[in-house]
Parts: sequence; structure tokens; C-alpha cells
Amino acid sequence: MEIFRIGFISFTFVDLADILLFTFISFKLYNVVKDSRATTMFLGMLSVVVLGIFADFLNLTIMSWLIDSLRTIFWLAFFILFQPELRRILTHIGQNRILNKFLQIKTQTILDEVSKAAFMLSEKRIGALIVLTRNVGIKTVVESGIPIKSDVSPELLATIFNPSSPLHDGAVIVSNDQIVAAKCILPSTTKDIGSQFGTRHRAAVGLSEESDAIIVVVSEESGDVRIAYDGDLLKLNSLEELKNKLEKLFKYEGSREETEA
Repeated sequence: MEIFRIGFISFTFVDLADILLFTFISFKLYNVVKDSRATTMFLGMLSVVVLGIFADFLNLTIMSWLIDSLRTIFWLAFFILFQPELRRILTHIGQNRILNKFLQIKTQTILDEVSKAAFMLSEKRIGALIVLTRNVGIKTVVESGIPIKSDVSPELLATIFNPSSPLHDGAVIVSNDQIVAAKCILPSTTKDIGSQFGTRHRAAVGLSEESDAIIVVVSEESGDVRIAYDGDLLKLNSLEELKNKLEKLFKYEGSREETEA
């Protein structure tokens, strides 16, 4: 639908939305990069683009070629020299409330699947170690196992930890809403956690001391389900209790990040 027309030029609601969206994005980007080197670089690049438009309009062949060459160099220099500012922009976009709401729903789904798997294994007295990563990277631990790229499901986790599976010995790593590795070796704690706990629990506590990961442990002997975090072990008696505790820990981490930012 047209808003107005001047001669052959018409202005529609789509054009208005386009302008408003461009203005909003430009304003947001300016707020992110203002008072940094990226602002000066952006203005310089914009000047080259404007000069290129005039050169094309006036059919200045040599100037057009020169400006086009400089335009390419400016873009390359912009991405190489101003990586920190670009990371800030991407982080700012990633903090969008709508996007975070979607990611939060995704995380809750993963926690549901892990909780179901833990008590499915508990009923069958099958031991398990499931590592849920948060902010601190555990690359060395991941590299110690067998790479896997798969969605999280109780059935898959139960299959991996089945004693007849070649991947059952060790830990499964869940990162970025995916199972990324299995049969991983975790560092064992050196502190006394009690004689009733074996190698599996000592490994879970050990990793929780070195990272902010949350480790779900299923005992092969008793079927008890516990989680290790911040160097401690906590027993959970039901699927709902485990799921609620995991959700609280992940929500607390998200809230703490926003507060620190």
C-alpha cells in the first residue's frame, strides 16, 4: 500500500519499514562500537563507498576501479583488525531476549532428556557419567574420548552406557545441546569423599573442582543418582527433583552472567 507518490517515485509501508529497520540496526551497532577504533574505520569505509558511488555516476573509469579496490581492502582490514568489536556486536545480538528465550527452552529440553536417561539407567542399575558443560571449556577431557555429534535422547544415552557397548566406560560430554564425545576420561579428585564412593564418583567430583560443569552420576551398585558441581555431591531421589535442580543451576548461571555484565 502506497503512502504517497511523487511522479514515478512511490513510497510504500514496506519502504518505511525498511528505513526504520535500517535506522534501528545502525543505531544499535553505533552504540556497540562507539568510542572505539571501529567507529573511525567505519566512517573511512563509508567515505570510500560514497566516493565510489559518485565515481560510478560520473563514469570515471579509473577512479571507479581504484575505489572498488580500496573498498575490498577496507572490508578485509575491517574484519581482521577489529575482531574484538565484531565479537561485541555478535554478543550483543546473542543477548536478544527473544533469542535467549528460545535457547532457554532448548536447554530445558536437554535437561529433561538427561534426567529421563539418568533414572532409566538407575532402574536397570547401569552406571553412568554425563557431563553438562557450562562456561569453562573442557577441551582436554573431550579430546580424551571418542567424538560424537548427536542430539541428546534418553535412548541414545542408555545405549552408550549399556555394559555391552564399547563406549560405556567413561563419561559422555553434552555441550551446546549435543552429545559431543563419549568414553571420556575425567580427572579424579584427591580429597576424601567417603569410602562408599568409587572411581566414577571421584571422577565426577574431580571435574567439578576444575570446571563449572555439572556431572550427573548414576551408581552401578545402588542405582543412586547424584550430581557433582563445585566439588560437592548431591543425591537426587526422583526424576522431577533432578530436573528441577539442573534447571535451577543453569538459570542461576545465566542470571549471574547478566549481573556480572
